[in-house]
Amino acid sequence: MQPAFHEQFGELIIIGLYLMLLLGLGLSASRFFKGTRKDYLLASHSIGPFLLLMSLFGTTMTAFALVGSSGEAFKAGIGVYGMLASSSGIIHSLCFFLIGIKLWSLGRRHGYTTQIQFFRDRLESDRIGLLLFPILVGLVIPYLLIGVIASGTVIQTMTSGAFPELFRTDNPATSGGVPNWLGSLATCLVVLAYVFFGGMRGTAWANAFQTIVFMVLGILAFHVIATRLGGEETLLENLRKVTAGVPENKITRIDMSKMKFFTYLLVPLSVGMFPHLFQHWLTARSASSFKLPIVAHPVFIMIVWVPCVLIGIWAASDLIPAKPPLPSNPNAILPFLVKTQTGPLLGGLLAAGILAAIMSSLDSQFLCLGTIFSNDIVTHYYGRERLSDRSQVILARVFIVAIVAITYLLSLFPQRGVFGLGVWCFSGFASLFPLVFASLYWRRLSKAGAYASILTTIAVWSVLFWRSDFGGDREYAVEIFGFETMPVATIFVCSLLAMILVSLCSKPPSEKTLGKFFSTISHPEGGLQMGRK
Repeated sequence: MQPAFHEQFGELIIIGLYLMLLLGLGLSASRFFKGTRKDYLLASHSIGPFLLLMSLFGTTMTAFALVGSSGEAFKAGIGVYGMLASSSGIIHSLCFFLIGIKLWSLGRRHGYTTQIQFFRDRLESDRIGLLLFPILVGLVIPYLLIGVIASGTVIQTMTSGAFPELFRTDNPATSGGVPNWLGSLATCLVVLAYVFFGGMRGTAWANAFQTIVFMVLGILAFHVIATRLGGEETLLENLRKVTAGVPENKITRIDMSKMKFFTYLLVPLSVGMFPHLFQHWLTARSASSFKLPIVAHPVFIMIVWVPCVLIGIWAASDLIPAKPPLPSNPNAILPFLVKTQTGPLLGGLLAAGILAAIMSSLDSQFLCLGTIFSNDIVTHYYGRERLSDRSQVILARVFIVAIVAITYLLSLFPQRGVFGLGVWCFSGFASLFPLVFASLYWRRLSKAGAYASILTTIAVWSVLFWRSDFGGDREYAVEIFGFETMPVATIFVCSLLAMILVSLCSKPPSEKTLGKFFSTISHPEGGLQMGRK
């Protein structure tokens, strides 16, 4: 007997409708576009507390947090939550407070749009943009790949069986589903459309909507899967039963050394150097807009990460049915459980929630790279007075299209796991954290010290990435004095030492520059005061 139409195509129809709804929401923001570069790239500094919270959280909660964390928890156990989620909740908010508010104030005062503009002035170096641009783009592209790869995997897994003859594969968990390349292409095109036309305002609106969607549906997925696997009357009883069936090595971190676990705490510092977060910070209407994100962000992280990590370890439980077999790709664990433990309607909605988390990061990153290219490369070196606002917006849009195309083409090649790729990407940004922190709090930071920090970071990162088989060795660690440590610890320390030593041995910044960045600032709109350091 053939399955009913809704059983064959239910998830596919709901995913398609969701993508169309998101496209309409993002495009509607273009009706409010004022035609200026500032409005397209920064939404005219009009984002209030709620939208700022949603856009910041949606941007940081990527495929890494949902798809990657579930897959990694399935392989490595519940320690994944302690490694990143619990520390991220505190460290992210700390970065918003220590880095975000100060950069927002300086950005509003001096008219900055990007990180590179800030570093040019702070370090008295016009050419630092030529060094930072390829590094930032090179580190963001793996971040983009995480989302593009995961979106294709989610759509293929959730639509498995819809086209049994057309898209047959050797893996029963994905056979008959929309192929990876097609699902990833659809996601890229939808995100590209609303970023292209809506700019930062469209991105902020879409992020707010998608953040609500994936948080609500994530909690729902957690409840439904626990109930289906446990079969008991209450959620608490189901949680006890399902967790009892998980192997002991999955509910502890016995397979990871304490030092390696501890050095994971450096990874969340990456948010202080994310170029797309810098741009989101500058959209804030006032300094007080940061209050809600700082307080609520840790709570939101817990709401999202706890269900994803628990679902991942449940996949190792003896309560999981033997058929269909679990997918061999850990990136498919979360969508696989959603599909097999829910019906077509609910499964389609939950798949939309997973895609919401993925796309809420892709849009900000695409827009950010277009902004950097337009603002810091073409406009800066060609001459701002020679380009109209319209021309600058067109340049940003053209580069966004190019980055989307490059990222999509890279996603067609065999890839590493989402979690491992994400950790390496974040390790690079985290190792540049000393640079942005020192630029705000250390008067003695020099141009030479900054160059030393950047070059050391990329050199050490490249060597360790190569030694890890380009991320293929997921257990790769650096041994220091007999202790296993995460690669980020080595890169971070080398970057920090290079910056300090070279700064102390080189010419300090001029008094004019120090007065510009360390004098008391009282912004009329934000009421923020920054004392001399």
